[in-house]
Amino acid sequence: MTDTGEPERDTYIRFQGTVRDPRGHFPGVFALTNGLAREGVLTEEQRRFWRTNNDWYDTHSPDPAAVDPAAYDPALNPGAVTWFKASAEDLIKRVDGYLDILAAHGVECRMMRSPDPGRIVYEDDHQIVVVPHLQPRRRPATTPRTPPPSA
Repeated sequence: MTDTGEPERDTYIRFQGTVRDPRGHFPGVFALTNGLAREGVLTEEQRRFWRTNNDWYDTHSPDPAAVDPAAYDPALNPGAVTWFKASAEDLIKRVDGYLDILAAHGVECRMMRSPDPGRIVYEDDHQIVVVPHLQPRRRPATTPRTPPPSA
């Protein structure tokens, strides 16, 4: 609820990269940081943070794929991504450390908010997995026709 008693409009939050992956999706903050760890580029301090906090998330938040193996199935749920519920404040506040690691390695990330990010295919107390709504294709800009000059 807002200060005025209105329902919160931006009920879901996602942190994702700004560059599409080979499948055409924008990877989330955890996938991006896990990728840096796999590449072996994290400093010892970053690696400790990453390992400790990944373990914390594993303990405090269900893995949607473990609960519902179809959640991220590309045939059933193409492009499925995870969003935090705005009420998952304890989970969201830990993301800052991941964002710091990404920034230190030049990986841009953005926070997105939406009251309706897509078709929900999984939900628990902290998060949802959605198939994003299709974005309408933009029509190419047209040049206005100029009437022929009068003689």
